[in-house]
Amino acid sequence: MAKCAYCGTYILFGGERDGSRRYCNAKCRQAGFMVVVADHVPPEDLAEQLSLWHNSNCPKCGGTGPVDVHTSHRIWSALFMTSWSSRPEVCCRRCGIRAKLGGIASSAIVGWWGFPWGVIGTPIQISRNVLGMATMPDASRPSPLLENMVRLHIAAQMIVEDQAEQQQHQQNMLASAPGRETQQ
Repeated sequence: MAKCAYCGTYILFGGERDGSRRYCNAKCRQAGFMVVVADHVPPEDLAEQLSLWHNSNCPKCGGTGPVDVHTSHRIWSALFMTSWSSRPEVCCRRCGIRAKLGGIASSAIVGWWGFPWGVIGTPIQISRNVLGMATMPDASRPSPLLENMVRLHIAAQMIVEDQAEQQQHQQNMLASAPGRETQQ
């Protein structure tokens, strides 16, 4: 089974290809450019940022770290319509547990009301939250998910800096073009 190179979703059917990478849809393929840039993040920059993120205070509650990626899962249903989601968040262990408990409660209340997917999906999403609480990331070191998130964050910064440099270069070229008069 293929996995989206950008968001990590498993692809059962279809998807889009870009060379050796597969994406679940066109939106992920477009965002996948960051994955390509992320492959070129210098290891020393990654290690430094990863340590900073992992050892920082929780961005949700402000409590002491370590922080990591914690994913909660939810489902809601109404008659023949069902929607489920997974929400990864960078937060402390306590906030991660709270999010998973919220996912369990929400799914238990509003997940069952659709047929057939609500009835099938609700136990799955509840189980994913319970399993997530039982297998929390190791607090002594950053998880691969956090490493990937930090790598993508650095890649996004690199893209923004590169675009700013290109824009500045274009402005400099226009300003120094022959035949332009400068007014003082």
